[in-house]
Amino acid sequence: MAQEEEEILTPTTVMEEEKVYTFKDIGVNKELAEACDNLGWKNPTKIQVEAIPPALEGKDIIGLAQTGSGKTGAFAIPILQALLNKQQAFFACVLSPTRELAIQIAEQFEALGSGIGVKCAVLVGGVDIVQQSILLGKRPHIVVATPGRLVDHLSNTKGFSLHMLQYLVLDEADRLLNEDFEKAIDEILNVIPRERRTFLFSATMTKKVKKLQRACLRNPVKIETQSKYSTVDTLKQQYRFVPAKYKDCYLVYILTEFSGSTSMVFTRTCDATTLLAHILRNLGFSAIPINGHMTQTKRLGALNRFKAGECNILICTDVASRGLDIPAVDLVINYDIPTNSKDYIHRVGRTARAGRSGVAIAIVNQYELEWYLQIEKLIGKKLPEYPAQEEEVLLLLERVTEAKRISQMKIKESGGKKRRKGDDNEDGEEDMTQYMGRRKGKSSNGKSSNKMARRR
Repeated sequence: MAQEEEEILTPTTVMEEEKVYTFKDIGVNKELAEACDNLGWKNPTKIQVEAIPPALEGKDIIGLAQTGSGKTGAFAIPILQALLNKQQAFFACVLSPTRELAIQIAEQFEALGSGIGVKCAVLVGGVDIVQQSILLGKRPHIVVATPGRLVDHLSNTKGFSLHMLQYLVLDEADRLLNEDFEKAIDEILNVIPRERRTFLFSATMTKKVKKLQRACLRNPVKIETQSKYSTVDTLKQQYRFVPAKYKDCYLVYILTEFSGSTSMVFTRTCDATTLLAHILRNLGFSAIPINGHMTQTKRLGALNRFKAGECNILICTDVASRGLDIPAVDLVINYDIPTNSKDYIHRVGRTARAGRSGVAIAIVNQYELEWYLQIEKLIGKKLPEYPAQEEEVLLLLERVTEAKRISQMKIKESGGKKRRKGDDNEDGEEDMTQYMGRRKGKSSNGKSSNKMARRR
């Protein structure tokens, strides 16, 4: 079995590092090459160079490439080129583990296919299912969905089926093929044609043949444009070992040192995103939470505010760790160390995208050491320690403790009374219009008072 597993994941192509290709060189037609140019894609990335030609030949693909390497284009371009010849409704289905990633994938399909009249439907939870049914009634070419909501529509939406489907894509395939999505994926695979093309893409990929075989691949081309679980060379990675009771202080210290940077802070729980966002706001930072307990509208709103630069700190769970294209992130902080070391790869992949430099800092307490050591083992390197004088960090302790006390009280009060318009709600998001209004007149990059935080 070990030998069989190795065969599944061994790359069948060798990268030509020096040659620069154009989209025309790799078989992309004129219309789509122009669409790529309009999007600012001047040349195909490594994964696109290796994946697009065999995909255009009608082969199944397993693609393993670093985050920010252009995986969406690697499967979208061949699908759109094949669609040009057939113009068939429900031509392709792309599955995503998160709602935000599904929406982003659909946006890229629509941007690439704008000149050829491509219609997309996004099927995700947290959105009115009736409105989605109306969209399906218009017979889109591409359906982008989370597995659970797609199963809902296959079961309940009259007239909708995927029995003519030509392409199935599993983006972030290792996540989709694990037990969380097992039932839904099996239901989908049972009702779509076996005679189809299947693409699996991810930054990390399962070794288990059994899981890959569930996707019913047929003699797939295996492409690996990176060492197994590597992070990009332009990413500066560090850790800091801290006592658990001082974790919040170190977070505030690091954010102060990187004042003005665009930062993502990853936590393990939804409640932690809410609490940290409140604490940081009380200390004068521009922070906003995003987690799985928020409504889809609020999640997208938070993400859009972050992308637009209205808030420069996003406090998030792993709902934001996969696939999202947020090109301006300077800093990723692992406030909580992930229990699954592969999630670290996806988290830090939010920065240092498309050749840019970035910084990732892991705050490790005494209870998380084993998980952190697993990360170092996975990426094959020992990370340097983030330099900080504890005496200087602890100058923040009194202010951080008070901000935390106020935040906990506010969250408790808002949770114990009937919600009114303008109150904090269950996801802990303040009325951001009010909040941003209070910040007018201050520097929008978060510099206003943060540098003074350590000194007081």
